Formats: sequence, C-alpha cells, structure tokens
Amino acid sequence: MPGLPRGGRPGTVWLAIALLGWPGAALGQADPNDHAAHHPGAATPMPPGMSMPPAGPEGADTGAVAPAAAAAGQAGCSGMGCMGGGAKPFYPALMDMPVLTPEARRFIAAEAARRLGAGAEAITTGQAPLHAALSANDPAAMQQAITGVREGVLLAESGAAALLALAEGQQPRQLALAWFKGQLGTPSAAGTDVGDGPWGLTWLHLTTMAFLIAALLGAIMIYYARLRRIDGLVRRLTPGAAPAPKPGTDAAKGPAPAAVAARPVAGAAAPTAAAAGAAPKLWSGALRVAAIFPETATVKTFRLVALDNGPMPFTFRPGQFLSFSAEADGKPIRRSYTIASAPTQQGHVEITVKREEHGAESRYLHDCVAVGDHLQVTGPSGVFTFTGEEADSIVLISGGVGITPMMCVTRYLTDLAFKGDIFFVHGARSAADVIFREELGYLEKRHSNVHVTVTIADYEDASWTGAKGQISRELIAASVPDIARRRVHVCGPPAMMDAVKAQLEALGVPRDKIKSEAFAAPPPAPAAPGAAQAAAPEAAAGTAAAPAPSAQAEVRFSRSEKSGALAPDKCVLEAAEAIGVSIDFVCRVGTCGTCVVPLTEGTVTMAVEEGLRPEDKARGIILACQAKSVGNLVVDA
Repeated sequence: MPGLPRGGRPGTVWLAIALLGWPGAALGQADPNDHAAHHPGAATPMPPGMSMPPAGPEGADTGAVAPAAAAAGQAGCSGMGCMGGGAKPFYPALMDMPVLTPEARRFIAAEAARRLGAGAEAITTGQAPLHAALSANDPAAMQQAITGVREGVLLAESGAAALLALAEGQQPRQLALAWFKGQLGTPSAAGTDVGDGPWGLTWLHLTTMAFLIAALLGAIMIYYARLRRIDGLVRRLTPGAAPAPKPGTDAAKGPAPAAVAARPVAGAAAPTAAAAGAAPKLWSGALRVAAIFPETATVKTFRLVALDNGPMPFTFRPGQFLSFSAEADGKPIRRSYTIASAPTQQGHVEITVKREEHGAESRYLHDCVAVGDHLQVTGPSGVFTFTGEEADSIVLISGGVGITPMMCVTRYLTDLAFKGDIFFVHGARSAADVIFREELGYLEKRHSNVHVTVTIADYEDASWTGAKGQISRELIAASVPDIARRRVHVCGPPAMMDAVKAQLEALGVPRDKIKSEAFAAPPPAPAAPGAAQAAAPEAAAGTAAAPAPSAQAEVRFSRSEKSGALAPDKCVLEAAEAIGVSIDFVCRVGTCGTCVVPLTEGTVTMAVEEGLRPEDKARGIILACQAKSVGNLVVDA
C-alpha cells in the first residue's frame, strides 16, 4: 500500500493518530469527491451529535489502492477503519459514543454489514488479477493483487469484529479498544471485556502492577539489608564503637546488672546523672591462636582469631589492651597485653609478648601455647589511646616491648591516611632487640609523614649505624621539632618512662600533653595527713586468723547495699574485695581505667590517675585501685 510499509498494519497508524489527537489529519483519508465517485451513496450516516472532520487537501489521499481493490471502495482504508465520504474513521468514531444507544447500535450494524460486503467483493475482485499475475510470473503484479486481497480481508474482518462485539453487548468504546488491541497484536483472552477487573482495570494491568510492587518491595528490602551491612562495617571500623549484638546472645538482652563503670566514648552524648560512669560489660571469651611470629630471640607475636573464623567479637581503640587468664602449675595467672595490630584489621588481633624470666604468663605463652590453642580473653580496656582526633600530630616514645601500643597507633593512622606528622622514637638494648625493625623502615619509606628514630644502648655494636645511648633530651629535640606544642605518648619500663617524662618537661612539654602506660606497680603513695591518728583496731566480721584492718573510716557501696572498713593504707578496690563487692579491674596500678566507679560522697587521694580523663574527674569518677581516704565514702558499686 502506498504510504505504508509493506506488510504493515494500517490499524496501527490510525491508533497512533487517534491517541495523539490529530483531528485534522488527512493520513489514510480519501478526498470526499474522489471517494464518493467510487462509492456513490455508500456512506453510512453518522448518529446525531457526531461531527465529521474536515476533508484533507486535494492530492492528500494516502489510501489509494490497486485497481483490483478499488472496486471494493473501502479497500484503501479498510485496515484503518475508514468510512466513506470523508467521515471520521469508523473505530476512532466509536470512541465518541459513551454508551450503546439504539442509534449507535443501528449505525454500527449498518457499517459492519457494509464492510463485510465490501470486503468480500474486494477479495473476489482481487482473485482474477492474482491468477493472471501468477500465470504471467509477474512478481510486481502479484504483490499488487495480494495487497488488494489483503485490504478486502481486513475490511471484512473489521466488519465481522464489530458484529461480534455488538452481539456480545459491548459498549462502543470497548469495541474500539478491542479492535485497536487486535491491530497492535496485543494478546487478550477471548470473551474478556476491557477493564472488567477491580477499579475498572484489566486483569493484565492488575497482574503487572502486582509484579512491579513485589519487585519494588524486594528492591527496598535489598537496599535496607545493604544499609545494615554498611552500618556494621562502619561500627567495626570506628574505634570504640560497640559491635551490634547477635540475636540470642547475652549482649542482645542488654548490659548485665554489674556492668563495669567506664567513661563514654569520645564524641558520644553525655550520660545522665543517674547513669554517670555506666558502660557495657567487657567482652569475655575464648580466641584461637592462628599464628605465632618470632620477632626477636625473646619476643613473639601471637595472632588471635574468633573461634568461628568470623570478624572479631569486639572493637577497640588503638592503644587499648586485652587481659589473658590461664592456669600454670595449678595456679591461676592473669596478665594484660597491649594490642599491637590496628583496629582496621577486622579478622584478627595480635599481641606481642616478651618472655620474662619471672613472668608466669609470658613464660606460659612462649613455652606452652601453640597454633590452634584457645586463650581466655577479657577486654578491650585502657585509655592510653590515640585515634587522630585528639591532636594534629603525635609523638610516640617507647622502650623495649613498650613499642606495642605505638605500633598499633602507627598502623592505624597510616591505614587511615592520617595527614599529621607521626614521630616515632624507640630505644632498645641492641640492634637484635629492635622489635618491628623492618616494618618501621617500610612505614617510614612509604609514608612521608612518618619519622622514625631508633637508638640502642649497646655502644659496642659495630653493625648499628644509627643513634646510640639512652633516649635523651638531645635525641628527642633533634628528632621532634617544636615538641613543646605536640601530644606525646610514652610507654616502656617504669624507670625509662620517669626519665623521659622529666626530659619532656625540661623541653617545655605541658604535663597534660604527656600520656603514659605501664603495667608495673607504682611507687607507694605518701600517707594521708592524720592517717596514723585515724587508724584504730577493729575486728573484721567473720575473720579469725587474719589480722583485722584498722580504720575509723567506712566505705558504703550503694548499689550492692554493703559497707566495710576502709583503712588509710587500703584502696577502695581492696575494701570491696574484703566484703564481696564486685568491681572489675585489670592492672591495679591506675593506668588501664577498668576499675572506674562513681564517688557520690567523700573525698579521696590517688597516687596514679593515668586511667582517668579530665571529664571523668569532673563527674566524680575515681579509680578504685588507687582511691584512698581517711574519711567516710559512698561509692556507686
């Protein structure tokens, strides 16, 4: 058909014209005079109230057909549902009929009958040219004849469809929509009315909408699951953030009644007065030894993983430590070791331990523990931490195995691309005793903000080309520019730390910028004024063999509803242990911060306050292992 692709369905074009609302389109509509000349008196009158569109201009007839189909009159526009005499196309005209009135029924029946007759005539007329073209083996004539026959078939089909819909009682609009769907090849169940489902929609529409809604809900659930995974990852990477408890575990049921007192994580909202000092209970359980690495002749690193090989069951801040419990020679032993690996390593933690000749736990780890063994662990604990938020640079000064918290901080900061300077000053006995020697060199070479200075005490070691001697004021000043304005962390043997602190103060570093960590007993605290006069003999309840503590003071533990004597030379932790009040502790030397408790009445003195932060002191938090008093106390424990 001229103006349309061969094999195309003209109904598709008229559907597009009807939907786009082209009232003046002349596509597929013959000139009224020319069309009437082919079909004199053949036009079916329109029902009253329906207007005819204006005829197209001369020469605009795009529906002209082959001579074989011209006798059928409507063959040129049958597939488009055209009417004669320039009338509005038949099926688009039905869209203007809201209901099937008697007049509309007569109009549809008459037009359908006329289409059936014209279509049959076109089919019959087209047979002779087709046979002639076949006999002459003329492909062009064949195609022209077939086009005429096809137009006749489409015309008859449109009339038959209209009569069938009329017999079924379909409304004109439903009839037109069904015809358009058929021309577009849209499948529909036989005998199913258009829009016979709920809310005037077809069942196809409802099914499609239900599928789309289900897909949308599935996408939302997947998105929510991804957000939860991302939140869990952020929690594990954030120092000090508590991991989300697993369903069914004790952590998921809430903190235990005897939760250890502690400080809030930096950046968290301030606790209420009633909950001041409250914190979740420390994690406690077994970890498996996955690997053991020798660092020096006397130092080993133990890599620990979760028993299920999953992520670590706790998070920690760089610089915190774990407490290990074991039994050696029939005696329970407990020791704390700083975590050397970075918090960014979620699948394991590492502790680096030096074998001490008189250290029961270190000898047990070095001599008895093998890969695959389980270790009982509690933690993490400690406030000797640095995350990069406390200052814009950090100075790390260590001696011997005190290098472990410094390595944790350095590894963490370099993993997170910390922009500030990291000054690492370390002292060892000899070149063979420098722990992490290769890694320190690698970190300094890889990161321009890492500055490493290592000195050894062995002056006779000719293989060592670096600094020699103790960590002195001159070495610190040469290694760290503008040290007076920087934050400094010190860790190592007690004598070494005391010497370094004195040197730092001489260099102008304020005391509040010097932080230290140690697990050795501090020097004895000076007796409080009047302590001798306050001491008085008093029998301990239920004790016969042990000497009774002497004190006039009393400590009352309000949460446990117990009271006991408090001698001036005894700390609150010892008084609590004497009467069965549970206060968690680790180091007992005032550096780990595990035994913090709120003091509600009275005043105390503390020889060591490393485990407290300024905000803790402002809220009345004390270290039970250090707090002593000659007056009565009330403690929230």
